[in-house]
Amino acid sequence: MALEQGLSGKLLNDLPDTSPLLQPGISELRQRAEADRGQDWPMPLTDAFLLRFLRARDFDLDLAWKLMKNYHKWREECPEITADLRPKTILGLLDSGYHGVLRSRDPTGSRVLIYRIEHWDPKIFTAYDVFRVSLITSELIVKEVDTQRNGIKAIFDLEGWQFSHAFQISPSVSKKIAAVLTIHMHGSNFKQSLSQHFPDILPLEYGGETCSMEDLCQEWKDFIMNSEDYLHSISQDVQ
Repeated sequence: MALEQGLSGKLLNDLPDTSPLLQPGISELRQRAEADRGQDWPMPLTDAFLLRFLRARDFDLDLAWKLMKNYHKWREECPEITADLRPKTILGLLDSGYHGVLRSRDPTGSRVLIYRIEHWDPKIFTAYDVFRVSLITSELIVKEVDTQRNGIKAIFDLEGWQFSHAFQISPSVSKKIAAVLTIHMHGSNFKQSLSQHFPDILPLEYGGETCSMEDLCQEWKDFIMNSEDYLHSISQDVQ
């Protein structure tokens, strides 16, 4: 059911959070959540929280409700990842330079994340630890209105991939990852390919001209560490 307010979903999505035109959609989504006795919502059903799902689906209530239920279903079924989202659980991976977030958005307005496999030591960190990094970043940037509107894209640099990495990716882990990620592969000539998708925003290591991956990794680590209180508050079991 799309909202019947005289404005299309995309036009609603352009409005600020404080617009009264958004309230009917927020109220209806909250009513659906409160009426669903089978769900144990771990987070308060605030306007800001509900808007994440409405914006992600251009204010189509049925699609937003489905997304909201799937999000909580996934969190409940993956306690290995969601139980403890405090930064200290993945501090070693952050220090290693495994993960960074570009300073600028891509031409479509999406946030762009980079993961570098060769900086993941599978003798120290499991696939669940690695995926927890992704979830922590996702939980933080989904609070941004532009990210709610335009989504996220990820670059997985597979240089350094080894059998020891593959052994960590069991069928159950693969299924959980596939439930929340869509992956597009780039060939060996990745710099040219990536520059077509992400012009003028890539770090030096990927053909850009602005900053290094070391800078981006440090900046994002600092941001995550400064968000520790919030991440603690949304952990499933560690309250």
